[in-house]
Amino acid sequence: MTDTTIRTYTGETEPEREQETESVRTCPECGGRLVSDTEHGETVCTDCGLVVEEDSVDRGPEWRAFDSAERDSKSRVGAPTTKMMHDKGLSTNIGWQNKDAYGNSLSSRQRQQMQRLRTWNERFRTRDSKERNLKQALGEIDRMASALGLPENVRETASVIYRRALGEDLLPGRSIEGVATASLYAAARQAGMPRSLDEIATVSRVEKMELTRTYRYIVRELKLEIQPADPEQYVPRFASALDLSDEAERRARQLLKTAKEKGVHSGKSPVGLAAAAVYAAALLTNEKVTQSEVSDVANISEVTIRNRYKELLEAEDAGLFA
Repeated sequence: MTDTTIRTYTGETEPEREQETESVRTCPECGGRLVSDTEHGETVCTDCGLVVEEDSVDRGPEWRAFDSAERDSKSRVGAPTTKMMHDKGLSTNIGWQNKDAYGNSLSSRQRQQMQRLRTWNERFRTRDSKERNLKQALGEIDRMASALGLPENVRETASVIYRRALGEDLLPGRSIEGVATASLYAAARQAGMPRSLDEIATVSRVEKMELTRTYRYIVRELKLEIQPADPEQYVPRFASALDLSDEAERRARQLLKTAKEKGVHSGKSPVGLAAAAVYAAALLTNEKVTQSEVSDVANISEVTIRNRYKELLEAEDAGLFA
């Protein structure tokens, strides 16, 4: 078989492809030289001005750089950066699997070498005490967010809040875990997926009193804009945990809206109101849910549910007969 009979994946022989490439380099009208006009996305003949190709794809970057430093800062080659890692995910990470690129197990000597490389890699990833602090805090945020079922955008926001607190020197006199927990609590409130202080304290390594004190301090010093928690934001999570229908969830939202109109929610815990609304809605839609089950899901006492439950129904009755 000769070289001329070998066909490429496009179905063309080598001479045919060379001929086609040559024809693209020269003008089909006059045989002149073709140049690419990147500003207009056209290929033009330099002799007769014929536009051979238009609307060509610009495969270069959309930015311009005038020196090597600017080029390096604007380049986006590689994995995307993330605020959830102390080095923004830019450093090398050696995997824990003791296998090579082909999936074969490493020998005893190679495993020892890899373990030493992992140890030194971890040491080099954190160059100073500030980076070690950040690494520990972001690990805590990720652990607590996983336990609470919070999505990635909340973790990212919490990481940014903690970085701001570290940058403005707010940590002296406070524990790393306390500031990390307060950052996660604030991020969840900002994202509209709040968790109660009791839920946060359950997965945290700090006491509830320290958490509330640190949270107020972080919000005040960083001037975070956090709206008061809305009881309706807790309803979908409680209804899902209790396996209630959409009708019951809709009824609970309606009870809470009526309570807001009557001013019942003022001064009350949003978690307690949401739990009571879910319990009342389940009864109104003939779905069997006990106060004990709602109490376990919402992490509040049954007495609170009973008190708020009565107030919600009274507000509902007042709204009907108004």
